[in-house]
Amino acid sequence: MIYQSIKMAWKSIISNKMRSFLTMLGIIIGVVSLVVLVSIVNGATGSITDTISSLGKDMLTVTISDDKNNPLKLSEVADYMDNEDISLTAPLSQTSSTAKKDYTSDSATIYGTTNPYMSIMDLEIESGRFLLNADVQNYSYVCVVNQDTIEYLNTSLGDTIKLDGLPFTIIGILAEDDEDESSSSMFSMFSSDSDDVDMQIYIPYTTMTKLNGNSRDVTTFYATASDESSLDSAELTLTNLMMSRFNQDDDAFTINNQSEIGDTMSSVTDTLSLMLGAIAGISLVVGGIGIMNIMTVSVTERTKEIGIRKAIGANFWSIMSQFLIEAMMISLIGGLLGVFLSWAILKVASIFVTSMTFTLSANVSILAVGFCVLIGIIFGIYPAQKAGRKPPIEALRFS
Repeated sequence: MIYQSIKMAWKSIISNKMRSFLTMLGIIIGVVSLVVLVSIVNGATGSITDTISSLGKDMLTVTISDDKNNPLKLSEVADYMDNEDISLTAPLSQTSSTAKKDYTSDSATIYGTTNPYMSIMDLEIESGRFLLNADVQNYSYVCVVNQDTIEYLNTSLGDTIKLDGLPFTIIGILAEDDEDESSSSMFSMFSSDSDDVDMQIYIPYTTMTKLNGNSRDVTTFYATASDESSLDSAELTLTNLMMSRFNQDDDAFTINNQSEIGDTMSSVTDTLSLMLGAIAGISLVVGGIGIMNIMTVSVTERTKEIGIRKAIGANFWSIMSQFLIEAMMISLIGGLLGVFLSWAILKVASIFVTSMTFTLSANVSILAVGFCVLIGIIFGIYPAQKAGRKPPIEALRFS
């Protein structure tokens, strides 16, 4: 009986192709909205997670907001590496400067730091070397630059560039980072200026403080744990050191745990996915209302057919199942078409947007199709019951 109901439902659908397609359209739009939006959020989540992971899951960031008139010294930060829970430490000072070579100049981001910063941030050197302890101790006018700086200033290893008029010798060139390429691609989508560059220049921390007219005080530094499993121990150790250093005032400093930042971002994106999924689900509900409307019309149009079937012995359940299966099939076909269209949209998006990876989630697709079937059942019950309850004599009178 079910097989026969499916055949009759399919015959009814293809006999009114345009009406069936327009009925499915609400379901198709709802599925596309659900699948594409969730895929975009998942792609953004993956990009953000990769960026955070590239900074290291075992990293801690210490920011000092009140030094109690007793600033943290560079030597103290280096001494923290003697603790068994802490692997590396490196201060960081950041400013903007005008980088110039010959007649070419533009704004650049200048970072003042020490040698361990390279390992903490997992930087790679393409040629030359990174900053050494000797560079820091001697206040050397040397720098390590990224690829954008090399290309924009048309310079190379060993050349001299000027930062706010002061000459710095390039001793190292950083390798191109995949995250930098992704960031640049993402930025270029929203920027109409193709000449925008991101020049990053690293100089010794002491040289930076000398240029700024400050002493060798440290207000921000990074630290890594001996291993990822001891990150909490390293955070506790740093907290105790900072509390002791700043008169037990926990408002004098903050310590950010990199893994906690990743967990927070994951929580935010999960909530965003749920919210967008709920919004897209509303479109499916609207599509379901459309199915109920068309099926109700269909019941009225086929009243005579219902009367004939009842006259030859069809009962309430057989009539009801026929129309319920038809509603389910319309919803299911719409859901499958929506998944296929979502796949096509994501494929096209992947060609034009290289900063994120868009993938069609099997779980989301199955959930969407399953929800479509549920929508077909829920909104098909009323017209199916209406058809099953029609008195056969009245139905046969209908012309």
